[in-house]
Amino acid sequence: MLVFTGTVVSITIFFLSAVYLLALSTIIFPIRFEAILIFSACLTLSSLYLIFKASNRVSSLVIIAIGGALGAFLGSSIQTLSTLAILCFLAFYDIFAVYRGPIGKIASQGLEKIRGLILSFKDIHIGLGDLTFYSMLMGHMLLNFGIIACLMSMVGILTGCYLTLKMLEKKEIFPGLPLPIFLGLASGFISTLL
Repeated sequence: MLVFTGTVVSITIFFLSAVYLLALSTIIFPIRFEAILIFSACLTLSSLYLIFKASNRVSSLVIIAIGGALGAFLGSSIQTLSTLAILCFLAFYDIFAVYRGPIGKIASQGLEKIRGLILSFKDIHIGLGDLTFYSMLMGHMLLNFGIIACLMSMVGILTGCYLTLKMLEKKEIFPGLPLPIFLGLASGFISTLL
């Protein structure tokens, strides 16, 4: 499992690094393509070390950065109806995955097996996917509907996260996407109508 997780995280970090550096190269100052590849490889190796060998706090910061960067990339490159469909489908799938599917089974066997895909803080574990899709929603709102819609979706996401944490006080495991995503979508789109 560690090899699979490491491979997935490596590919993700490498391509995200290359995409963001390429964008930086076209917007601010030119960077040779070879330099982008070398820097992306170095960033990938150092991130892998920090995720798998450093303390939980450092590992968590790297995972937050990956989730944010991946979500922002997805939010900027997918059209609104597709974004809406993806987020709604994944919120519903998260319910199934936690209670009847693979996430619940993995959680019962121990989450340390998927280090790199989980953000751990004390007794709370948040999947990289949750962070990615929160960021995807906010990034999409910012780029397509403006700062107010982004801020309102952030308020919805944070409210949903708070309610999810309250549910975790009563239950051992609870899906992290449905409440934040639906409240984030609702508050973001309602703000565009006002």
